[in-house]
Amino acid sequence: MKAIEVTRLRKHYGEVEAVRDVSFDVAAGEVFGFLGPNGAGKTTTINMLCTLAAPTSGSATVGGFDVVTHRDDVRHNIGLVFQDPTVDGYLTGEQNLRLHAGLYGMDRDVIPARIRQVLDMVELWDRRTAKVFSYSGGMRRRLEIARGLMHTPRVLFLDEPTIGLDPQTRRTIWSYISALQEAAGITVFMTTHYMEEAELCDRVAIMDRGEIVALDTPAALKASVGVDHLDDVFIHYTGSAIRDGVADPVGAANQALMRAMQRGRK
Repeated sequence: MKAIEVTRLRKHYGEVEAVRDVSFDVAAGEVFGFLGPNGAGKTTTINMLCTLAAPTSGSATVGGFDVVTHRDDVRHNIGLVFQDPTVDGYLTGEQNLRLHAGLYGMDRDVIPARIRQVLDMVELWDRRTAKVFSYSGGMRRRLEIARGLMHTPRVLFLDEPTIGLDPQTRRTIWSYISALQEAAGITVFMTTHYMEEAELCDRVAIMDRGEIVALDTPAALKASVGVDHLDDVFIHYTGSAIRDGVADPVGAANQALMRAMQRGRK
């Protein structure tokens, strides 16, 4: 079964064609890397997959549900860990998870056990009653991952989950991600600018100027270009010029999601 299926997906903002006729699929249980320079269209594509933006044309399903006609079903089947933190620093770790569980309509009887399970997974159970503003950056990212897993999603979206973290914390977070993927068979869809993280993916798609320009396993991509490192593959397909990127027309994806859920996931 395919966890994600995308067919000729397009998104226009006036005369700006942010996503151009994109097609790909992600197998259930796969760790799928989504790479590209700033302004390549990655965020817009993810926004459409997470129901935060409506496609101009084309179609996409996540967890077997259409992102346009079954938005609530899609949202119930995905977990989201975006680049910008969204946990409330004035609440404890446990309170943040309870808030998330309430937004997703989880059964009250299962919430305490699930909180213990996900906090144990990211080794934060002992800090559950501490205010999040006292957490280190790595601890906050681990709490974000725990929150994304609270409602047992089938697909976990990670937008640069380790950006700004030291190498030790990055390695620890990847150990958590790998362990949960193997234990639960969850599908992981992630973006990163760290090529050593992309090497951990089953397959990698490289996006540039709104299009998928390459898609294969890391080993096959390197072999096709005749190089030893994904950095060289990335530059081969996207060029060496520095990209400043453009403002995301959709706005902050994580904030949009929170507003949507607070409106009752209409």
